[in-house]
Amino acid sequence: MTDLQYHYSGVSTFTKTKGINSLVLAHQTEIEAVNNIPCFFWGNLTDPYITAKCWSTIAKVVRSSFGPVPPSLRDPIVTAGTERIRFEGFSSCNGVYVRLDMKPESIDGEFIASGTTNVDFNDPMLNALNSIQKNEKVTLAVGQQDVQIITTKTKVVEKKVTLPTRWIKGLTSVQLYLADMDLQFELNKIQTIQLFQNLPKGTIKGDFFIAKRAGKFMFSTIATADAVRVGGLHRLRLLDGILAIADKVFIYESADKQTVAFVYEFGKMQLLMAFSPDAYRGFSGEGKALDQMTENLPSEWIYGLNSLLKANENFDPTLLSIEHDIDFDTMNQLTSSLSAIGLLGYDVMGRSHFYRQLPFKTERILSLNPRLKNAKKLIDEQQVKMVKKENDYIEAEVKGTGVLHKVVIDKQGYRCTCEWFTAYQGKRGICKHILAVKMVAGELE
Repeated sequence: MTDLQYHYSGVSTFTKTKGINSLVLAHQTEIEAVNNIPCFFWGNLTDPYITAKCWSTIAKVVRSSFGPVPPSLRDPIVTAGTERIRFEGFSSCNGVYVRLDMKPESIDGEFIASGTTNVDFNDPMLNALNSIQKNEKVTLAVGQQDVQIITTKTKVVEKKVTLPTRWIKGLTSVQLYLADMDLQFELNKIQTIQLFQNLPKGTIKGDFFIAKRAGKFMFSTIATADAVRVGGLHRLRLLDGILAIADKVFIYESADKQTVAFVYEFGKMQLLMAFSPDAYRGFSGEGKALDQMTENLPSEWIYGLNSLLKANENFDPTLLSIEHDIDFDTMNQLTSSLSAIGLLGYDVMGRSHFYRQLPFKTERILSLNPRLKNAKKLIDEQQVKMVKKENDYIEAEVKGTGVLHKVVIDKQGYRCTCEWFTAYQGKRGICKHILAVKMVAGELE
């Protein structure tokens, strides 16, 4: 799949005039309606020092790689609306996800528009962020304005960046992992610093766990019932820049004890960093969204929600069902489908979804998963034969290359005789054969 080439109409700039720092983030999107919006937000940061530290951490994540993909600049996206601003990004290998949730009290300004856009994080701007001191004044603009309040001699040049398809695919799946997480540990500032002081040096191989013993948290190679597994432990060094300024740290773990997330609380904002099961595995390759993508989401539903919901607005399926007379089963399907294509994010602290409009066309998102396309191809070529279908049991045969695969779906889950399922046992999403059978048979009741 060819990566997307984006052209920014300008560059992000950071200037200082009469003691006031001004940051303007250049933006771009492939959605035409948003392209005409000159600016999403304009105003002041109420805690510029902590905000700058969090932005620097995001920049560190998007410029890092822990797998075979070489590190390169990947500009994050920003969702502005409902009195909040969220910055999101992935490492180049797609195995680390980071999000900064800026609460209403962290910003003082005007939301000119609501939406999501990717922004330019360039070297001069990052260097300036690192120089911000406490009690400085910083003005933030997400997007360029026609009439600049900021005086700058920076030459406006076109910047070309690459937005990888793995990045988009990861964004459509990571919230499914977050929604499956539960809180395991809560650490205060001292406990957090003590824990990270004992982080092993260098590239760490093998499984490590965070355990609590006598009120103290520690890293251990021993798995216990209450320990939290962290794959690719050396990736935690991405958090070094914010360890000393966080009020509290919350550690979440997925039900399968494979994926972990750290939430750093700063009072006016929160920074979440989630890690894939291992350093060599990215969120985009896990295929978790496939379970929810067996049916196409009608485009009129998306357009309807765009008119109902604002960016960052809390997505309450029960309330939406009641207010708009939508059947609960239909709303559950809609919630799953919207999550699977990235239009819903997930807040682990609030245990709720929030709405966003990705800066990519819906057709592009739906076309990114090869297993989904291959499953549809199996159906079109009539390679799926239903052997038995009962209320709680489905058995089918699917033709492969010189072999016939057996697929079974029941209340205990799903199984296939193909090499993919044998190798991963469903841990990296369902195979194309199971997906094709589910699409033909429909979900079990």
